[in-house]
Amino acid sequence: MTLSDADLERYSRQLVLPEWSGAAQARLKAASVIVVGAGALGSPVLAYLAGAGVGRIGIVDDDVVEPSNLPRQPLHFTPDEGKNKAVSALAKLGLMNPDVLVEPYPARLEDFNAEAIFTGADLVLDCSDTFATRYVVNDACCALGVPLVEAGVLGFDGLVMAIRPGESACYRCAFPVEPAEGSVPSCREAGVLGPVAGIVGSIQALEALKLLSDAVPPLLDRIVQIDARTLEQTIVATSRRPDCPACARVPAATQSH
Repeated sequence: MTLSDADLERYSRQLVLPEWSGAAQARLKAASVIVVGAGALGSPVLAYLAGAGVGRIGIVDDDVVEPSNLPRQPLHFTPDEGKNKAVSALAKLGLMNPDVLVEPYPARLEDFNAEAIFTGADLVLDCSDTFATRYVVNDACCALGVPLVEAGVLGFDGLVMAIRPGESACYRCAFPVEPAEGSVPSCREAGVLGPVAGIVGSIQALEALKLLSDAVPPLLDRIVQIDARTLEQTIVATSRRPDCPACARVPAATQSH
């Protein structure tokens, strides 16, 4: 896929990076991405992916905009209250970069529809806020061999994990068992500060651009942990589990890079 004169002007600050190239930008332009969740993490992720020039972005979210979302979800504005988040995000991203094809999926991601939604995608980003959804996303990506960037944020803490099924540890390799119900508070219970979600979502978008562009190696087999109280970052090594029910039998041939 070739770049137009308009592309060269719009993405000029990326293209002058020594690590970047016209080929890297063309890979973004040809890429198809699914983002699960258009909330606190999804807002910065979607903005940076659209801004960088990812060609197609599908947004999966069945939730509606509430006033309590607005301090940490900058893709949604006060007049959007009651509107589906995927549709609300579509309106803003279309203004941000009209060359990006944005497709809303105003539905809840479940076991029965995840693979159908992810089929054909070059990458999935999980910006959901429940452990159950994270495992559904991970398992569907492993089954399809689709790379994935996981992230989570709660209070002042966050984590990001880039995954290539068949090559690196998946989310279930790192966290084999879902936490017992009630053992981890929800965002509604524990709270989350908007800029923390912005930091974590930005790192998640960065790892996605690495995976899509091949300009810089992604941080595979590592979990990035952020403590925004002190701005300390911890990199935790992880590895594939030979008995992982999600990815142990994923062949290397399914890798998309």
